[in-house]
Amino acid sequence: MPCTFLYINIFRPKTLFRLVPSSSLSTYTSAFSESPFLIHKLLSILQDFSQCLIRVKSIHAQIITHSLSADQCVATRIVKAYSDLGSLNDARHVFDEIPYPEVFLCNAMMNGYLRNEQYGETLKLFRMMSCWGLEIDSCTCTFALKACTGLSDNESGMGIIRSSVESGMMRDRFFGSSMITFLLKFDHVDEAKWVFDGIQNRDVVCWNSMIGGYVQACRFNKAIDLFLEMCGCGIRPTPITMVSLIQACGGIGNFQLGKCIHGCVLGLGMGRDVLVLTSLVDMYSKMGQTQCAYCVFERMPVKSLVSWNAMISGCVQNGLVHESFDLFHKLVNTGGWFDSATIVSLLQGCSQTADLVSGKILHGCILRRGLELNLILSTTLVDLYLKCGAIELATYVFNCMKNKNVITWTAMLVGLAQNGQAEDALKLFHKMQEEEVTANFVTLVSLVHCCAHLGSLKQGRSVHARLIRCGISFDTVNMTSLIDMYAKCGKMNYAERVFENEYVYKDVILWNSIIMGYGIHGHGNQAISVYRRMVDEKVEPNQATFISLLAACSHAGLVEEGISLFNNMETDHNIRPNEKHYACFVDLLGRAGRLEEAEAVIRKMPFEPGSSVFEALLSWCRTHKNVIMGVETADKLLQFDAMNPGIYVVLSNMYAEARRWDAVDYIRDLMRKQGLKKIPGYSLIEVGNQVHSFYAGDDSHPNWSEIYQFLEKLRLEVETCGYVPNTSCVLRDVDEKMKVKLLWGHSERLAIAFGLLSTPAGSVIRITKNLRVCVDCHSWTKYVSKIVNREIIVRDANRFHHFLDGKCSCVDYW
Repeated sequence: MPCTFLYINIFRPKTLFRLVPSSSLSTYTSAFSESPFLIHKLLSILQDFSQCLIRVKSIHAQIITHSLSADQCVATRIVKAYSDLGSLNDARHVFDEIPYPEVFLCNAMMNGYLRNEQYGETLKLFRMMSCWGLEIDSCTCTFALKACTGLSDNESGMGIIRSSVESGMMRDRFFGSSMITFLLKFDHVDEAKWVFDGIQNRDVVCWNSMIGGYVQACRFNKAIDLFLEMCGCGIRPTPITMVSLIQACGGIGNFQLGKCIHGCVLGLGMGRDVLVLTSLVDMYSKMGQTQCAYCVFERMPVKSLVSWNAMISGCVQNGLVHESFDLFHKLVNTGGWFDSATIVSLLQGCSQTADLVSGKILHGCILRRGLELNLILSTTLVDLYLKCGAIELATYVFNCMKNKNVITWTAMLVGLAQNGQAEDALKLFHKMQEEEVTANFVTLVSLVHCCAHLGSLKQGRSVHARLIRCGISFDTVNMTSLIDMYAKCGKMNYAERVFENEYVYKDVILWNSIIMGYGIHGHGNQAISVYRRMVDEKVEPNQATFISLLAACSHAGLVEEGISLFNNMETDHNIRPNEKHYACFVDLLGRAGRLEEAEAVIRKMPFEPGSSVFEALLSWCRTHKNVIMGVETADKLLQFDAMNPGIYVVLSNMYAEARRWDAVDYIRDLMRKQGLKKIPGYSLIEVGNQVHSFYAGDDSHPNWSEIYQFLEKLRLEVETCGYVPNTSCVLRDVDEKMKVKLLWGHSERLAIAFGLLSTPAGSVIRITKNLRVCVDCHSWTKYVSKIVNREIIVRDANRFHHFLDGKCSCVDYW
């Protein structure tokens, strides 16, 4: 043993005395006489000076000098002293010097490893004891089981429990508590209760473990029942008991029961316990009783940071974001400190209100205070920036994170999808796969929505297959997402197959999704047929059902059927039309050119019409060239949102179609002054595993030269078949030749040409466009479908167009 005190001469005590307080000199000098007395004295001194490693080594040297180190009781005390100081190498050296260690010495060494979180070494020594043939006791098993808990080693832990049950050790309450803790960690709640029932003379720790386990497993009623049983056995609850009970009550959400438990807390004299009172604040907040939570918080004699965080978080959870910032300012002004949990709650509040400015201030506060940007804090920042539309800031924080888990990746992916960056979301998912991060349920469902937005059938089917392989249950949410994805990818037969799955319960949401799918494909009669089948199967339609039905009738030109559904929805199903229903009804009439009827419907609305109703009317005023009504409608719309660029664009287009270029210039100049920009049109096509995007006049694609050459070839062929450009679609004051050139640069034509060049002959071309397809492109695509003898499916902002053999499924009604 490399110890400098080994050579201290017992007859020269001054060397050692320098390390010992003068008050202990008399004890120390009389310590060395007969062996038993000497052992007792040395161990007493060891206990007195066990907080200093150098003094422990000094006493250890004296024990070696007097040949007392072979005594296993002495060795046990030295092992404990070294272990308490974290000097495990010295403790193990003492242990290894004993040729045949007894169980109590092994237990001391195991406990040392355990207290210093050396769980692997603890289990290794436990297995060595079994090899040595030592009789393992309940303490040994307790230490070994705690090591398994620390390592999350379910298999080894269950092996220890099985052995202990066979030997009858499970009745020991200390080992029993460890077994309960281990079993509850691995969600073996029923097994833990069985162990609990077998423990004799259960103390409050056993009861607390089991009650806490029920709460963790969300068996809140069981936790409350066990608490009542505990009280019936005469066991007095501790603050830990009451914290678990309060959490159970919060889980149930029973306000009256919560008040009873609050009264119980006061009756037990725990009205000043910070932990218990903080739990009450959290409970009331989760029940939406913010005022009660604040009363408890204000009356707390001492407020810890956890208490402040609970109150701030409670305000955010209940939508009181302004109040949460008031509390934060109060905390800082009273000299209190805050941590990452405080900031996380405040950032979540900023996300709720899309308050980018406050979010940036908090981000700066994090950097100034030197708070660690841990995983939770960084993920919350990413989520905030994405919800505020600040994609660049979110990407910056995301890229700066060294360690990302699946929640972080999913937050970034979902945020990109919600900001219309579905293509980037899919690219991020591929990067996530490269870094071997396993996607969870939320990730995959978000990917389904991305594929639906992009019209990416191949990748959508791949995600569907992954959902199946992962064994994720296909509940209503999953099935609705899949139906929506297949419908928006133009595969209604796949959507029907998902819908008709006999193992899935069809609720109203699932019925609505298939009705909407038929609607966007212009299959109005099928949508009405599904609605009637739904009613026959005793599924009550809701407001969303009639929104989907009215939209389906509008796309299919089923005006009279739509009018009948609108008029009967309240009498047949007690559903009063809301603004969305009126907007769909106006769209139905306006699409059919019945603008005066649509305007009359708006005038007779039982409540003040909103922007969506006028937007529906405005779009059809332009289509049917009713400039006067369009201008009046636009004026009303601008009262709702003067910064909506879409209103100005429609007005500009209406004036352009009427060749009133002065009015067009005025509106465009007005947009420039207000900093408004028109949303650029683009088209997407999936080829292989990649989604390609095209903008009008786009020459950025790697194959742009081949695309334009192929378009010129198509131009000659379609003109031979009778195609004549409809330049009225070009809303610019330029000559006819330039108008024709601009038409040939439309994004859907570029995407179709690329698809024809890049896919096998006879395969279906699928295009997704973010705006309504223009009349000329619609006509041109009909000619192309006949010339190339291929089906071309275009999903524009309103509906699907299936082009085949020179015809379109919309029958030119869109």
